[in-house]
Amino acid sequence: MNLLSIILKCFITLLLGYLSILQAHAQGKDFPNKPIHLIIPFAPGGVTDIGGRYIAQQLSQKLGVEVYAENKAGASGNIGASYVAKADPDGYTLLVGFDGTLVINPHIFEKIPFSTMNDFSPIGKIGDAALILLANPSFPAKTVKEVIALSMKESKGLSYATSGIGVTPHIAGELLKQKTKANLVAIPYKSGGQALIGLMGGDVPLAFTNLAGATQYIDSGQLKPIAVSAKNRVSALPNVPTFIESGFKDISVMSWIGLLAPAKTPKPIILQINKALNEILNSEQAREKLNGLGILVTSTSPEAFYDEIKSDLDLYEKIVKTAGIKAP
Repeated sequence: MNLLSIILKCFITLLLGYLSILQAHAQGKDFPNKPIHLIIPFAPGGVTDIGGRYIAQQLSQKLGVEVYAENKAGASGNIGASYVAKADPDGYTLLVGFDGTLVINPHIFEKIPFSTMNDFSPIGKIGDAALILLANPSFPAKTVKEVIALSMKESKGLSYATSGIGVTPHIAGELLKQKTKANLVAIPYKSGGQALIGLMGGDVPLAFTNLAGATQYIDSGQLKPIAVSAKNRVSALPNVPTFIESGFKDISVMSWIGLLAPAKTPKPIILQINKALNEILNSEQAREKLNGLGILVTSTSPEAFYDEIKSDLDLYEKIVKTAGIKAP
């Protein structure tokens, strides 16, 4: 290749790069000019759904276009996540991401229809949702230590309900087993709501679940709280201790939710949505609303959210492998 060819090739490469930058800026400047589709990869009623729908309403006001939420449930969130991964990277199809789908599913499913780190562009985290260990009111234990002691007396183990196999509440239960040698047995239900129905009906003595769907039953006395998995007590249940307070410093599991777009979505668009999201999260109204659901609001940059997702992929891989969890 002669010198002229090399120079020409370099010029074309630079020109294409420059045009790509101009196109990205143009897309960001015109965005948004039509409704945005926000995919929630679970059935209505859970923390991902409730939190995601609230954010959709607020983003509609901030961005000046309708942001409509749609539930695409199935396969522990894989169906909805895959839908967004394959969508056009133009900012008009977004995902309410959940840690169970994005950082746990890759380790429990033999095959999943997306790559967490390659198929998505993180926008920002909405917050961390506390988990809670609950008991049927007739269950004699009132503390974590009493739960563990009773489990040791059960030859077949003490059952606890979860919203499915490999979901974050299941992982929290497995972490409790691994750190304390408690004799616990996970009983997967099809949803968090069904797990709570099983618990209230006495089919199981315990349940690990997201706080958002449980507070009404705790307030009415239909369920008994044992401990929350956050590092500090949550405002929605100020009288319920943490696992750390209960004497187990290694038991702290939060279930995060956040916004993601398809990979290769132009950076100006990502930053524009991130700015709107953080403005929402930094408002007193949003903090009160989300804290009431058991979600600790955490505004982040796209880069910080990316780093957290990557770190959690490694963290949960160890827990899942030790527990031997596999999707059915």
